[in-house]
Amino acid sequence: MVLSVEGLTIEAGGRRPILGDVSLTVGRGEIVGLVGESGSGKSTLARSVLRLLPRHSTVSGRVLVAGDDVLTMEPGALRDLRATQVSMIYQDPRSSLNPVRRIGDFLTERMVFTLGRPKAEARARALELLAAVGLREPERHMRQYPHELSGGMLQRVVIAAALAADPALLLADEATSALDVTTQAETLALLRRVQAERELGMLFITHDLHLAAAFCDRVHVLYAGTLVESRPAKELFEDPRHPYTAGLLACTPELDDPRPIRPIPGRPPSLDDAFTGCPFAPRCPHATGACEEWRPRPVTVPGGSAACRLVEV
Repeated sequence: MVLSVEGLTIEAGGRRPILGDVSLTVGRGEIVGLVGESGSGKSTLARSVLRLLPRHSTVSGRVLVAGDDVLTMEPGALRDLRATQVSMIYQDPRSSLNPVRRIGDFLTERMVFTLGRPKAEARARALELLAAVGLREPERHMRQYPHELSGGMLQRVVIAAALAADPALLLADEATSALDVTTQAETLALLRRVQAERELGMLFITHDLHLAAAFCDRVHVLYAGTLVESRPAKELFEDPRHPYTAGLLACTPELDDPRPIRPIPGRPPSLDDAFTGCPFAPRCPHATGACEEWRPRPVTVPGGSAACRLVEV
């Protein structure tokens, strides 16, 4: 496995953990989706792979990259992991670039100062990467500043930078949500092509379950810091077994489906909301009194698991 998260729990002073006993794996050449509303812990999980943890947090469990536990790494090994083994693509590409530095500087500085490559080699590699992600005239783009490129072009630059060190694992944190529909489709096609060509493992984070079902091999659904359903993408999309998964699908519009949109009632829980039982019970249309006492645990369903006491196996 490229990535193996085992029983990860992160607490940062709230009444409940940011993440509670989360376990998942990403294999080489596999795209694994992580889905949930804002505040569910998706980005925290991705950042924990690079040990970018909330300040003053308490962490337990293991995060293994190629068999090595990131949470116990020495500083030198951690720097090497961040520089060469794992790359992250953030939601807003403009936040990743310095607005007063050229695109060429952004791409080459890491290769020169972190990877130790000669400047000429780094420049040649940067031009190669820009061409690989579909940017025409890479020489011209190397001389440009971020404000001279569109959002879609900047996202391609950020993807090129993420591939510079030939990582084994790619973390895509809402990498297409800031783009228009056409650019989003182009970016997703690019990510899939690059991932397949290089056999990268990818953790793909999104709030859009339909997108995850179309793009990923397996999908994990996260709610209030816990995994509530984990299954192959096709099966999860066609037959959701947890009420929260079904709710996410029901409130997402489809062009060829005139059904009414049914939003999930209530609001996502904050870190100040504590639960004695299932955290989704206050919003669940199927909840009973027993759900407020039942501590969620995975129940085996076809292809994976769902953490709901009402699940029929």
